[in-house]
This record gives sequence, structure tokens and C-alpha cells, in this order.
Amino acid sequence: MSISGTTSDDSGEAQWAAAWELLLPAASAPPRRRGLRLQTALREAVRSGRLAAGTRLPSSRELAADLGVSRGLVTDAYEQLTAEGYLRSSRGAGTWVGPIAGQPVLRARADRAAPAGPVADFRPGTPDLTLFPRAAWSAAHRAVLGRLPHSALGYPDPRGLPELRRALAELLARRRGVVTDPERVVVCSGVAQAMTLLGFVLRDRGQGTVGVESPGSPEHGELFAAAGLEAVPVPLDADGLDAGALAASGVRAVVTTPSHQFPSGIAYSAPRRTRLLEWARTVDGLLVEDDYDGDFRYDRAPVGALQGLAPERVAYTGSVSKSLAPGLRLGWLVLPDRLMEEVVSRKRTMDLGNPALDQALLADFVLRGHYDRQLRRCQRTYRERRDALLAALTEHFPGTVVTGIAAGLHAVVRLSARYGPEPRFLARAAATGVAVRPLSDYGTPAPDDGSVRLVLGYAHLPPTEIVRSVRLLRGADTS
Repeated sequence: MSISGTTSDDSGEAQWAAAWELLLPAASAPPRRRGLRLQTALREAVRSGRLAAGTRLPSSRELAADLGVSRGLVTDAYEQLTAEGYLRSSRGAGTWVGPIAGQPVLRARADRAAPAGPVADFRPGTPDLTLFPRAAWSAAHRAVLGRLPHSALGYPDPRGLPELRRALAELLARRRGVVTDPERVVVCSGVAQAMTLLGFVLRDRGQGTVGVESPGSPEHGELFAAAGLEAVPVPLDADGLDAGALAASGVRAVVTTPSHQFPSGIAYSAPRRTRLLEWARTVDGLLVEDDYDGDFRYDRAPVGALQGLAPERVAYTGSVSKSLAPGLRLGWLVLPDRLMEEVVSRKRTMDLGNPALDQALLADFVLRGHYDRQLRRCQRTYRERRDALLAALTEHFPGTVVTGIAAGLHAVVRLSARYGPEPRFLARAAATGVAVRPLSDYGTPAPDDGSVRLVLGYAHLPPTEIVRSVRLLRGADTS
């Protein structure tokens, strides 16, 4: 057949001729792929507008003869694209292009070059991802996958796999003094999801506000705001969250980091813990305990979780983000009985539960002692890096004062006024390519005495890199 005989006017003829070029390569494709290639080429011709809406296509017999393929191949292509809405057909009237032709097509964006990172990076919050136990994790993965029953790959219990909840209940009781049983543990996608779940449940119960530490982690307020709650800042003093200010705030739930407050680095005192629990009982309130790095204490055994003192007044949450890797998105939420059903219901509608294989793998990792070994490895490494940071600061910034306890993955330091004022110091550091976070970024005013208060993350930096970065930071100072 001639191409000119396939359209009703000169415009349609020209469009079909242009589209024809897209169909020819499909005819020479390997036989098993020829049908799919033809469908793809014809679909692209319609999407791109090479075949305009209303253009009449040749009959399946004619097109098959011109392309040198079987008629059934063309018939299948026409039927598939008609079902998808790209073509239209009518008995006796033939096949033509549907109204979708020429609609904008999403194109893959060209890769953009990532902006250059800092020369040295002291920003807190990142563990050393090179410490992830790849060999042990890989071996556990093979072992777990080999023995996991097929039934375990179905939709999981939204609370989490029973074996992981049992392993976590034992682990948290042994290491953090948490009082719980597997029936009160919910496996979730990190602390972020735990906070979001609690936020939705508190909102459903009629609460409109939640207290957050000030200074504190900005993410806490953002997560609860996403659930529809207003974050109310509650100030801290040297002993922890100000109990008087908490009572005056009117909130009935508050987020705390009592074992190692972020970012100040203090640990709540025993009397302050008691007062907070008294507040919770008085107002029928809830303390949300974010135990984000409670396993990492370097001068003594870690202080036990606040939850152990009043399990019905504290919702306790943690994750493997600092001990293994944040990319695993595995965490836990230990709940008072009265919240369990509502949180599990929310978890079910949110994501139906965490991936079963990942949960089984973590359970195996915990039960076989790999997780305890990983914690010891991280604790030893991070303690050495903290020591390296303090030694470097003492050498290159004489007069530096470190505040807070010896714990976690960051240190709070005060540089003397000779290196300030803080805005000028930060500008010099940025110009040199050294990334740092001042304490004022977390809700406290910059010092008015000319000193500089910094929150320095060190866990992700080898000791040699810590020393080099401190030297760069000192080089940024021109005083």
C-alpha cells in the first residue's frame, strides 16, 4: 500500500509519514520482542504528537504488509493501545488516534551536578556509616532468608514480627531498663514515624498541642505539626525540662530526651525526672521519651530510661539509626497500654507494617549477639573520636569549655570571646569551607559576651580528619 492512502488529508498524510519512521525499527526487532517494540513505537508516536488526534491509521492487514510482520502482531498492538486510550476504533470505520495525542510528556531530567560539600563538616547527627557490619549483616540476611517460611512474606502484623518484638523487649530491658513485654512494642520506621503515630493519636483524642524542649531538635516540632498539633516550646535549665514552665504551658504531652538532651548535652537530674512524672500523673499526661543515643555514654554506665520509672506515663522510642544506619528505617515504640490499640490502628492504615524480611533480619541480629557487639564497637570508636576532638580543641582553641555529659555523637563547646563574636566566627568558618552548627540554631540566643557556642558532631569523622578539621577551623580565625 502507499502511505498516501492511509489518511484523509495532506496533513494526516504528512503526520503518518513522520510516525512511520518510528515503526520501522520495530519490524526488524527479534521475533519475541517485535510485538512489544511495535506497541512502544506506536504509543510514542501518539504521545509525541507525530500522530495527531483524529489521524486514521491503515488497516491491520495493510500495515502488516508494509512492515513485513504478521497481521496478528498489528492487531494485538491496535487492541492494546485502544484499551489504553491511545487509539479508538469502530467496526466498519477503522482505527484512528484518540484525543490524548500530543499531550505533554514527562521527560527524565538531566542529572544536575551536586553542590560542592564543605571542606570539613562538624554538623551533628550523622553516625559513621563505614562502621555498618556488612559481613555480619549479609550472613544474617542469607541465613534468615533461607529459613523464613513462605507465610512470613505475607502482610505482616502492623505491630511487628513477634520474634522481633520479643527480641526488642529483652534488649531494651537489659540495656536501657525499659519495663515492657512484646505486646507493648510496636516496630516502626524510625523515631520519626513513632512521633508521627503518637501525634495522630493525640490529635484524635482531642489534644491540639504538644510540648517540645527548647532548645531542642527542630524535627520534633515539625513531626507533630505534620500530624496537626501545635508545638509549644518548653525551656530547659541545668536539671532538664523546666517543670514549672511545663505546668504553665497547658500541654498534656511533651517530648523529652532525658538521657542525653539534644542539643545541650545534659542529662536530666533524678529530682527533675521525678517532678516530670508527678506532672504527668497530675494532668493525666504523657511523656514521650526519645532515647536517640542512650547506649553511648563514655564516662560511666548509661542512665536508665525514664520509662522504667512509670511505664504507663511514658511512651519510649528509639531506633538503630545511630548504632547501625539510618537508611535501615527500623525503630521501636514502647507504649502505655491505653495507647496501644489506637497506635496500632494508625500504623496499619499508614503502611500495613514494616518489611517482614528486614524485621526478621534485625531479630536474628539481636538474638545472636551481633547487635551488642556492634554497640560495643561503636561506643569504643565514638569515645576515641570524642577524645580526639577535645584534645584538638584544647591545642588549637585554648580556653575551650566543654559542657554536657560525655555521651552521644556530638559535643557542646564554648570558645572564648577572643574567637568571637559568634556571627563573625561563623562567617569566617563558612568562607573557609568548614560546616558547623551554633547552639543558637536550636532556639537559644547567641552569646552576648563575645564567646562562641557550637554543637560539634564528631562520630562520622576519623581522628585524623577531626584534627585536620579543627586546624581548618582555627585557620578561619584571624584574631
